[in-house]
Amino acid sequence: MYVPKALIPNHFHLLLRTGACPLSTVMRRLLIGHAMNYNRRHRRSGRLFQNCYKSILCQEDTYLLELVRYIHLNPIRAGLVTDIKALDKYSFCGHAVIMGKKKKDWQDDGYVLKLFDGKRSTARRRYKIFVQKGIQEGKRPDLTGGGLIRSSGGWIVLKSLRRANIHFKSDERVLGDSDFVERVLRAADEALERKY
Repeated sequence: MYVPKALIPNHFHLLLRTGACPLSTVMRRLLIGHAMNYNRRHRRSGRLFQNCYKSILCQEDTYLLELVRYIHLNPIRAGLVTDIKALDKYSFCGHAVIMGKKKKDWQDDGYVLKLFDGKRSTARRRYKIFVQKGIQEGKRPDLTGGGLIRSSGGWIVLKSLRRANIHFKSDERVLGDSDFVERVLRAADEALERKY
């Protein structure tokens, strides 16, 4: 399971590929385990995090690499590191693992690297170029905002589509195109109906 991550002082990002174990179970174990460990080390008690986690389902073919890049650029955008060279060595971000500068047993770098090339050195070089382009592009309107805003490419695109009387299916919890969102919601409704 590939787990891109970025730890920021007031929050963190994880990109998890779901499997047989439900995401809620994974997150509950992770958050409770971390809070217990932290509280024990710092001789404190009580909750560590203010809010529950927020999850977004990602359409892998279209958005996976953009999401990886977004997560891995968070330390630069938050001012924790100054540039891509510093990010290469930053321990609290999965970018360093992909670049081969850090080793985390629980993080698989092969999945993302294969998307760039079959040869690791070439894949790392292409991945780094991809991430560097993200710094230059800045904040992407198609990856921010609610589900429909993200899926349609930002407010400007969304307003022009509405004027043309073109409508899309969207959901805040899904990062994907209209067809993907519709399939996910239909599958969720079917699962809910079977359950009850």
